[in-house]
Formats: sequence, structure tokens, C-alpha cells
Amino acid sequence: MKPNPITDAPEDADQRKAIKPVICYPTETLPRPDLSAYRALRNDLELIETVVIPPRDAATWEVPAGHFCRLVCPEGPQVGDLNLHNLHNINERFYSGKTRALNGTHVGLGDQLYSNFPYLRPIATITHDTLDWYGFDAFGGSVHDVIGTRCDPYTHNLLSHGGQYHHCCHSNLTRALAKQTGLSPELVEPHVHDVLNLFMCTGFTRDTGQYFMKASPVRPGDYLEFFAEIDLLGNMSACPGGDCSSEHSSDTAACYPLTVEIYKPQGLPEGWQAPQVNSYDRSHGL
Repeated sequence: MKPNPITDAPEDADQRKAIKPVICYPTETLPRPDLSAYRALRNDLELIETVVIPPRDAATWEVPAGHFCRLVCPEGPQVGDLNLHNLHNINERFYSGKTRALNGTHVGLGDQLYSNFPYLRPIATITHDTLDWYGFDAFGGSVHDVIGTRCDPYTHNLLSHGGQYHHCCHSNLTRALAKQTGLSPELVEPHVHDVLNLFMCTGFTRDTGQYFMKASPVRPGDYLEFFAEIDLLGNMSACPGGDCSSEHSSDTAACYPLTVEIYKPQGLPEGWQAPQVNSYDRSHGL
């Protein structure tokens, strides 16, 4: 809990608070995909690969540019922590902060996922979401957030005064990426990054501004689907918190597998090209 204010409110406090907000990044000029063209491809898809992510563990997979990837809840309510990398250069990876700034705290149908600096380009476009009916609930919660980080052993160690836990999402993602790349955990860990919290229902409390989670509304058969704008390496952890109704980094929560399905369309949208790396000249005024 935050402490009560120790500073007396000024006489014009109400006036200051009443100032209307301004959107930081107006997106009217942001290039947008033709979602209908993407969705038209979904009528004729060929399933080419399925990957099962075990409970309390992670797995990697590849998605060629121009293919669709479905992240599926096959059994019981389960959230997943998703990382995305450029398949050919893991230094380029999903940037949750800028994705949040351009789309909002939670992502869904039609939103694009952006990569980090200096690349900053859309690397995936969300083409279907069976939980789009949820919207925002009375608590301010919604699904598929890009505000949380990932459960990790360092915060667990800090909060439990020295506790060691190795099956949190950060460690799961580190092990999976190490296996995929052949790099040691020490070398690969800096490439593990803030996630898209798949199926997780989260928000901020209205009184204290604290990040909260609640039981995910996901049910067997639900999925989030995206179109790969570049060749991608996916890496996802089936969170040890299960549906995150009570805790994460847990050995007691009910946990279930997640499934990844890769689909090849029979064609591509007319004129489609993979987005180019950001054209800023990187001189930074020097």
C-alpha cells in the first residue's frame, strides 16, 4: 500500500486534477494492416506443425513470414508468457512497452506487435481472438496484457527472502531459448524479454494503482492467432500460476499445457511485403 500523502494539497488541486488527458501517441498516421485481407486467407489454411508446451515449462517454435500462428488453450484454464524474436537475429525481439504505447494495455484483434529499437517495426498482426468478447470488466481487468513482465526467480527471491524457484516463466523461457540456440543460460538470459501475457486477466487497482491479476476467462478451445510479418522464433511458457486466480511461481496451482499451431495459407494479401527495419538514421543528432 502507498503511504498517505504528507504534502498538503494546494488551493488549485482540483483544477490541476481536472485537466483533460492527451493521448501520447496519436495513431491516425500509423500504418495499419488491411485486416480483412489477412482474415480472407483464413478460409483455406493448412496446418503444418503443432507444438505442445508442458505445464510449468516452455517451448520454442518457428513461424515463417506469411504464416499464421495460433496459441491455443486445449485442456484447462491456463495463461502463457510469450516472447517473439526475429528468427535470424534474436537481438530483434518483441517490445511490449512500445506495443503498449501504440495499442493500449491489452492487445487483441487488429493490433500489431512491435519489435525493439533500433528495428521498431510490426513483426506480428493479431488476426483472431476468441476472447475479444471480454472487453474490460468492472474491475478494469482485461485479457492479453502487455503491462506485466513475467514471473521470475529474482523477484521471487526478493519477496521470499532468499527463496529459489526455477520453474517461473523467466527461467522457463531462458531454458527453452538456451536449448534452441545452443547458448548457455548466462548468455541467452539477456534476450528473454517482457512478454505478452496470453489469456491472463489483469489491470490496475483504481485506488492504489497496483497491478492485479484474476482468474482467466479462457476455456478449452480458446485461442489467439497472429500473422507473422517476418520470420519469427516463438518462445512461450505455460505459467506455473495456472489461470493466475491466486498466485504465480507456484507448485500447487492447477496447471495445463498450451498448444501452438502453425498454419500455411494458400496465398498472401495482394502487395504484401515484410515490414522493413525502421528507417531512422541513428545519428541521434551527432
